[in-house]
Amino acid sequence: MGKMNKIKSRLEEFKSLPESEYKKEFMFCLLTPQSKAQNCWYAVEEISKLSSLNLDNATKILSSKTRFHHTKAKRIIGNLKLWPAIEQQLENSNILELRNNLAKTVNGYGLKEASHFLRNIGKSDNQIAILDRHILRNLHQQGLIKEQKIKSQKHYLEVEQVYLNYAKQSNILPDELDLLWWSRENGEIFK
Repeated sequence: MGKMNKIKSRLEEFKSLPESEYKKEFMFCLLTPQSKAQNCWYAVEEISKLSSLNLDNATKILSSKTRFHHTKAKRIIGNLKLWPAIEQQLENSNILELRNNLAKTVNGYGLKEASHFLRNIGKSDNQIAILDRHILRNLHQQGLIKEQKIKSQKHYLEVEQVYLNYAKQSNILPDELDLLWWSRENGEIFK
């Protein structure tokens, strides 16, 4: 199976993810900033097996798998209390509004993490971008942006539009382009 077929298949897996798995993806995207994706997923799997989650056992699990494990453990505990309200928000079919509301509501989510979460549960609909380092680096290499750092929410939205336009001009869906660039840099198609 070629790389693009694997990417398309992975995106279909996201779209067919059972709602019962959304909470895991929600936690995963809280953990990923400045940490390795695979380690974050292992942490989510361990947390999900706990019969009772508290700050101590969350911190212990995260301590060997993520950076800023104290802060991230607090965020997981606090945000899981909001989970029923967040689940309700996911019914909003306006992707931009949904993403922006998640970024405002969830402690630890900005536009990037909210976009990542929505993509991972199959709800991005190729309307938003996860402006992670690999995308910023590639946009810079293409001469489309000057800096590889996002300075503000307004700047995020501007660079996101550059990315979405580039994907359209390249005749590749934004979610596919994201995974293509990720796999070129990391050698695998993950999340």
